[in-house]
Amino acid sequence: MPPENAVLKNLFSDDVAAVARIDAVQKILEVVCRTTGMGFSAVARVTEQHWVACAVRDEIAFGLEPGDELDVKTTICDQVRAGGGNSLIVIDNVAQDETYCAHQAPKIYGFQSYISVPIHLPDGRFFGTLCAMDPKPARINTPAMINTFRLFADLIGFHLSVGDRLVAGERALVDERRRTELRDQFIAVLGHDLRNPLAAIRAGAMLLAAMPSEGPAQRAVAVIQNSAARMSGLIENVLDFARGQLGEGIPVTREPVTDLELTLDHVVAELRTAWPGRALDAEWTLGGTILCDPSRIAQLLSNLLANALTHGDDAAPVRTSARTIDGEFQLAVTNAGNPIAPDKFERLFQPFSRASEGPDQQGLGLGLYIASEIARAHEGRLDVQSSAEETRFTFRMPVGNQAA
Repeated sequence: MPPENAVLKNLFSDDVAAVARIDAVQKILEVVCRTTGMGFSAVARVTEQHWVACAVRDEIAFGLEPGDELDVKTTICDQVRAGGGNSLIVIDNVAQDETYCAHQAPKIYGFQSYISVPIHLPDGRFFGTLCAMDPKPARINTPAMINTFRLFADLIGFHLSVGDRLVAGERALVDERRRTELRDQFIAVLGHDLRNPLAAIRAGAMLLAAMPSEGPAQRAVAVIQNSAARMSGLIENVLDFARGQLGEGIPVTREPVTDLELTLDHVVAELRTAWPGRALDAEWTLGGTILCDPSRIAQLLSNLLANALTHGDDAAPVRTSARTIDGEFQLAVTNAGNPIAPDKFERLFQPFSRASEGPDQQGLGLGLYIASEIARAHEGRLDVQSSAEETRFTFRMPVGNQAA
């Protein structure tokens, strides 16, 4: 095979394969030959530069196989394409046809009877033709025969469109599987390969903090501890984000909790250590049992406090409170400072969004998103109000929610 023919076969291989996937095509070509008495029928891909056989039934040794090409300018199918694909050409007997008796195509290919019907995809795009020919004349220019060819051409166009959608769906499925594998690898790296060395760093910092030291050494240990704590929080947020993107949501394990104040106190103590120059006020008024995942509630509070300390006025205290009232658990975090811009509200709880932007802003912008997902996992909600006086985030959920 000449090199240029190999290139063309590769160029139209998808079209040839698409037609080959249609089980009905070979039966259609057989019916065409049987009903017309013609010995050659084909489905051809026709463009301005190319005529390529996609499927063939050859009972006259014409010599074409799927993937083979004819010079499109020597074919009558080219006239079907040039006419906008809206017309068909039918010839009972070339020798008696005033239009085509002198045409080059019958002389080159040796046919006397011929029919070519356009194939359109459902969206109107021209694909090619359903054609047939024979060295002998044939009675084919009848309404019944023409309607049959049109029906077959429409059927092929419909199946080509369905096949395109199936191929696109299969490719999308393969791509999604690849993305899922990458996500799984990403989660594995975060969950194991990063958390293990980070745990070693925190353990080492705790050991150093217990040893006698003064001045710069103490400050260095504090920096290591604070940085490790922040890195741990970032890892947990990214892990939760990845799980959420995989459709799993934020996992929670609810249990009856009677001492949630201790969990909340621990979070506040951690944040006070991490922000030694900031005032952080806390007040808890809780009564009875609260059905929740205490570790997730702690994560929610930590994210809200970190957000308030980051975006709030450095000179004003950050206040947090929790209470149970009328069968509802309410947890609020309030800070002073510039109000949240109206254009930020719509995306505030979406991933990688922040309440404000600035050159010194840190983090990935996942804190509020994770907090809102934890609220949703508890079948609660996270609301925000922001004015020139204060910005307040409030988490609400039923105290006795028994949903699984």
